[in-house]
Amino acid sequence: MTLWQKFSDFTSRLCAPATEAPQNQSGPDQSGATAHHSANFTMAVIALSAKMAKADGVVVPVEIDAFNRLFKPSPSEQANVDYIFNIAKSDTAGFEAYATQIQTLLDRDTTTLGDVLSSLFHIATADRALHPNEDAFLKIVAERFQLSASTFRHIRAQFVHDETSPYDVLGLNPGDDTATIKSRYRKLIREHHPDLLIGRGLPAALIDVATRKLAAINAAFEVIARERGI
Repeated sequence: MTLWQKFSDFTSRLCAPATEAPQNQSGPDQSGATAHHSANFTMAVIALSAKMAKADGVVVPVEIDAFNRLFKPSPSEQANVDYIFNIAKSDTAGFEAYATQIQTLLDRDTTTLGDVLSSLFHIATADRALHPNEDAFLKIVAERFQLSASTFRHIRAQFVHDETSPYDVLGLNPGDDTATIKSRYRKLIREHHPDLLIGRGLPAALIDVATRKLAAINAAFEVIARERGI
């Protein structure tokens, strides 16, 4: 399963009604625990997204639209999602606690935690800019998620085009050999290529994110290829 297939499944589970129990489970205690877990996780991600949007001092419509398109709440859940988002966006207070809660609920699932961080970067850069306060906010979130500094740089570099090393964009080190670089590049292209993702029926919002990542990946590889004469 590719990253984006996992992320599609993640977003579907994220916005599922909290009272919906898995079909392969039975018993009131187990389904109740699942519903409680789902509700807590959903509320934490909504609140963290809203507080991140507020990190630069103002929440703009394009950020709200990016959130809704990415997580795509069902019509029956939209009012509840809007209510939580609007309360949380009043300030950034308490965002660290929400980040820690998500990390705990995901039980150190670094892949999904990375997906959540990627979604936050997507929302933060929906206006084509990353404010220094948003950057600092997301770095703290990554620390609360217990993601490594290199993982944070790798995710950040796919959304922010500054003086970031092209090796960070590809999740590589400058000392890696050419074969490793080519292999990593091909793997990332397979994971993020929009045509393949469209064929798998992924939502348009995820295709948009993948397209942005693919552009950054290609640009980074071109820089490295020129440097090494590949």
